[in-house]
Amino acid sequence: MSPVARFELILLLMAVIVALDIVARRLKLPPAAALILGGVCFALIPGAPDVEIDPDLVLVLFLPPLLMSSAWFTSWRDFRADIRIILQLAVGAVFFTTLVVGVVTHWVMPSLPWAVCFALGAIVSPPDAVAAKAVLSSVPLPRRVVVLLEGESLVNDASGLVLFRFAVAAALTGSFSIGEASLSFAWLGIGGIAMGVAFAVVSIFVMKRIRDSDLIIVWTFLNAWMSYIAAEKLGVSGVLSTVACGIILGWKQHEVINAATRTRALAVWGVVVFALESLVFILIGLSLRGILSRLGNTDALLGLLPATAAIVGTVILARFVWIYLGTYLPRLLLPSLRARDPYPPLAVPFIMGWAGMRGVVSLAIALSLPEGFPGRDFILAVTFAVILVTVLLQGTTLAPLARLLVKEDFTLAHGPQLTEAQARARVAAAQLAALEKESLKPDGTHRHPRLIEQYSYRVNAAKRFSEESETLAPHRTDHYNAVLAANAAGRTELLRMHRSGEIHDSVLHEIERGLDLEEVNVRRFV
Repeated sequence: MSPVARFELILLLMAVIVALDIVARRLKLPPAAALILGGVCFALIPGAPDVEIDPDLVLVLFLPPLLMSSAWFTSWRDFRADIRIILQLAVGAVFFTTLVVGVVTHWVMPSLPWAVCFALGAIVSPPDAVAAKAVLSSVPLPRRVVVLLEGESLVNDASGLVLFRFAVAAALTGSFSIGEASLSFAWLGIGGIAMGVAFAVVSIFVMKRIRDSDLIIVWTFLNAWMSYIAAEKLGVSGVLSTVACGIILGWKQHEVINAATRTRALAVWGVVVFALESLVFILIGLSLRGILSRLGNTDALLGLLPATAAIVGTVILARFVWIYLGTYLPRLLLPSLRARDPYPPLAVPFIMGWAGMRGVVSLAIALSLPEGFPGRDFILAVTFAVILVTVLLQGTTLAPLARLLVKEDFTLAHGPQLTEAQARARVAAAQLAALEKESLKPDGTHRHPRLIEQYSYRVNAAKRFSEESETLAPHRTDHYNAVLAANAAGRTELLRMHRSGEIHDSVLHEIERGLDLEEVNVRRFV
């Protein structure tokens, strides 16, 4: 396929993505599921172009920006508070699933060497950060559950990749050392985090000295790829490097990036992340064509179904076992932990167990297996089946199950925190105090009495709403609907003046920008 043909194919896929996303929204399906199904259908069309997925390119192209985006918006305070559970999932669950899947794989396919079976376990053990973010964004879950699942998905790829590398090495060389593996795991983890911290420090230094918004936005993208690629070149975890860098930048960006740059950056990153996530899922579906061509005839495919079903079931069940044991056993054995973090409702670990969607990382790792590797075609088929079942079955049913089962909140005991309304009241009071200081003249009068009046009204309104939010919510909605009506009337008049030639395009764009910002701000409250 020529470079022009590849570009045209990408354009075609983007058009398909738009159509599938619209369909998914109307059918209330997770877009990830619709995109994978669309890719599968596209792959099965006779005469459709073959799409070869380069695993190394997929990891380096898609993973860094998607990890950076997720890490950027991760609450470091919440992540740190639940680091025990996140590591329990990201490391413990990955190791446990690898072990159990390896044993079951050897049981259903005794011809495969043990190392090959564990390699398959390492491939399918880590839930995917891209899949988790895509599915969880539309699921009504307690905030702590989302933090745990997204935190797990940010870190667990590193665990799976380490296990995979040692399993492949053992399969090819016939030797394995626990001590060497442990040291390598520690080096990859600590080195990756240190690399990410170093890149974050350098990035903050650079952004403080860049004044142009476009350059800062480009720099944030470069930082995602540089932190990943440099870490991989040095033999440490690129995943952990990018995640550590993203968390630090997300924590410090409020002090480093101004309002205009942050607004533009969020818009640019939102579009890029949408495009990359969508391409990832549709490429997963398209990979079916290559897998089917490798397996050959239908009889060979059908012959693998019992073993594949057993392994897929094991992947799902192993996660449930680990999560339920990890949730209740430590609290049973440690009264201090139970007092600080009581037993959660049974629905919480069930939903967390059901949220183990696999994705592009598992597929890319499977595709990276060298030609001639024992059981390579079987591993590819099973990996695709695991991704298909977890995204299509678990991803599409997660939201209704969460609405049905999760009736109680699941929070970690900590100091009292303000509500949004209370925080807004505090901000308004701070603004008024600063304005009064700036406005006050030596004779005791104000330079800006109208502003003092406006900000005083805001303080009183914010304070009243923070105390009577439920009672005043309908009034606030009516208020902002009136603002939207006035905004729409102003926009209509602006367009009329432009169409009649009364104002120049530059005037239109300048006034329209102000109306757009007003509308975006108001719609957050309606």
